Amino acid sequence: MLECQHLALARGGQRIIEDLSLSLRDGEVLAVLGPNGAGKSTLLAALCGELAPLGGSVQLAGRALSAWPASERAQRLAVLPQQSSLSFAFSVDEVVGMGRLPHASGQQRDAAIVHEALQAADAAHLRGRNYLELSGGERQRVHLARVLAQLWPGAAGQVLLLDEPTSMLDPLHQHVTLNAVRRFSAAGAAVMVILHDLNLAARFADRILLLHQGRAQALGTPHEVLTEANVLQVFELPVILSQHPELGCPWVIPR
Repeated sequence: MLECQHLALARGGQRIIEDLSLSLRDGEVLAVLGPNGAGKSTLLAALCGELAPLGGSVQLAGRALSAWPASERAQRLAVLPQQSSLSFAFSVDEVVGMGRLPHASGQQRDAAIVHEALQAADAAHLRGRNYLELSGGERQRVHLARVLAQLWPGAAGQVLLLDEPTSMLDPLHQHVTLNAVRRFSAAGAAVMVILHDLNLAARFADRILLLHQGRAQALGTPHEVLTEANVLQVFELPVILSQHPELGCPWVIPR
């Protein structure tokens, strides 16, 4: 389990997050929503150890995140940043294979995992391609496969952090990506995913954290968090709340 207690964070001398406590649960997808500048990516940076907190603590499996040796932490915690770029002409297989570097599972096993992770990200047809020749959306799916491969096949005690993994994808691959994330959590891993689309969060998340001005406006199930009042206060957007006719999850319609 990854958790933070009374977290306070700053970037560039500006305080971004204040007194935030959060636990990521095994087998759960937690979506983080909020307007630009609300602190979503800053929170993810602290949870993966990239950003040291001003106050509070971050713990992985009951142990301070900073106390984990890098190789051990990488076997338990994987992160997909908002932008992932490579400037060398690696093949797609090599890029995804980078996710296996913390492990000593052998070439044959690693190759099988690379293939399975690419299939999960609907990117198996890209095998052998030059990474630099891919479109932005194709690159995003390859990097998703890389972080999936890092923790493959997913298990309790592992954590996957994703920062806007659907930002460059068409509607089909947005759903493909989030279905892959849900399957990964079903294997036992805890997943946190930053999204901007309220309806994607409602459809795929077990819980939602709604950030507003550096604090938690709401934390709970999609039905508990996605209320007309919350959406209006946080996004300044009047909406109508309906229900998906088949899935029963909230459906947010701008007025």
